[in-house]
Amino acid sequence: MANTPQSKKRARQNERRYAVNKARRSRIRTYLRKVEEAIASGDKDAAAEALKAAQPELMRGVTRGVFHKNTAARKMSRLSARVKAIG
Repeated sequence: MANTPQSKKRARQNERRYAVNKARRSRIRTYLRKVEEAIASGDKDAAAEALKAAQPELMRGVTRGVFHKNTAARKMSRLSARVKAIG
């Protein structure tokens, strides 16, 4: 348990950051799930649109420190390859 004033403050800050990052991660996963669902339905146009919407969200997550740059690049690469393979 935090004892010093500084460690108490850091604990409070960590809780706030955790909540914000959790919300960001959830938002990004929602966008990725929409792409997955469009791919599963076999609708190439919808999948391409969903991918186009997901890309900036994923990169924003990288900028904010929620995801590592290579993780985001890998996810985008794999999703775009799957969208391209439809039809």
